[in-house]
Amino acid sequence: MCGTHGSRAPQASSAGQSWGRPWAAASPEEYSFEYGSPRYLLLCGLGGMLSCGLTHLAIVPLDLVKCRMQVDPDKYKGIFSGFGVTVREEGLRGLARGWAPTFIGYSLQGFFKFGLYEVFKIHYKKLLGEEKAYTWRTTLYLAASASAEFSADVALAPMEAVKVRVQTQPDYARTLREAVPKMYAEEGLWAFYKGVAPLWMRQIPYTTMKFACFERTVEALYKYVVPKPQCECTKAEQLGVTFVAGYIAGIFCAIVSHPADSVVSVLNKEKGSTALEVLRRLGPLGVWKGLFARIIMIGTLTALQWFIYDSVKVYLNLPRPPIAEEPASLKKHK
Repeated sequence: MCGTHGSRAPQASSAGQSWGRPWAAASPEEYSFEYGSPRYLLLCGLGGMLSCGLTHLAIVPLDLVKCRMQVDPDKYKGIFSGFGVTVREEGLRGLARGWAPTFIGYSLQGFFKFGLYEVFKIHYKKLLGEEKAYTWRTTLYLAASASAEFSADVALAPMEAVKVRVQTQPDYARTLREAVPKMYAEEGLWAFYKGVAPLWMRQIPYTTMKFACFERTVEALYKYVVPKPQCECTKAEQLGVTFVAGYIAGIFCAIVSHPADSVVSVLNKEKGSTALEVLRRLGPLGVWKGLFARIIMIGTLTALQWFIYDSVKVYLNLPRPPIAEEPASLKKHK
C-alpha cells in the first residue's frame, strides 16, 4: 500500500525515482506549489482552460455536423452524409465554421470547471471530515463538479449561443465579429443567455458524470487492472490510466447529456423559442438524433481533456493526489 502525507501525492517507491527524471514516479518534496494553495488552484484552472479549449477546437468539424443533424435531420441524415453536404456547399473551410466562439467559450468554461472543481472538492472534504468524505466520496465528486459547472456555464453561454447560430445558420453570419452585434441588435443580452438553463440541463449531468465516473474508474483500474500501486507507477503510466478512465467516463457523459444538447442546438438556432417548446417539438425520439456522433466526439474529447489536464500538472510539477484510500480510523471498526 502506498503511504500518503495529508492531501499530498504519495512518495516514490524508491529514492532513484526523483522528480528530476520527467517520467519517474512522483516525489512530493519537489512539487512547485502545495496542494490546495491559491497558486495551485489557479494553475489547475489554467490546465482546464487548455484541456477544454484545445480539445473543443480540434473537433469543431464533428461538432458542426452534429449540430446540423440535430436542427435539420432531413438534410443532414448522418455523420458521413453530413460532412459530404457541408463540403459540397461550403468547401473544406465550411467545416471550421464557429471555431472562434468555440475556442473562447470552452477555454473560459474549462478554467472554471476544473479550477472550481478542485476548490469545491477540498472545501466539501473539510466540511465532511476524513471518514465521511471517503464513505460518501462519489456524492462528494458529484456535488463538487455540479457546483463548479454551474459557474462555468455562465461563462460559456454567450459563446455557445454564437457558435450554434454561426454553425447552423450559414446565411446568418460567418464569423464571431459578424454574429455578435447582429444577435445583440435583434434580442439584446437575452440572445447570449437564453440558453443558459438548457446548458445547465446538459452540462451539469455531463460534468457530474465526467468527474465522478472518472474518479471511480481510476480507483477501479488501480485496484483491479494495474498490476502495481499508483505510487509505484511512472508518470507516463499514470497518464495512460488517466486516458483510459477519461474515455470510459466520456461515453457515459455523452448519453446522459445528449437530450439537453439537442434542445440547446435547436434553441440557439431559433429566435423567440423556449426550451419546453423545443422539447415538445422534438419529442422522445428526436432528442436522441446525433447520439452516435456525440458518443465518438465526447468519448475522445473527455479522454483528451483529462490527459491534457493531468499532463499540465506533470509539466508544472503540481501535486496529483492519490486515489481514495480507506482511512485507518474506519479500518479499526471492521
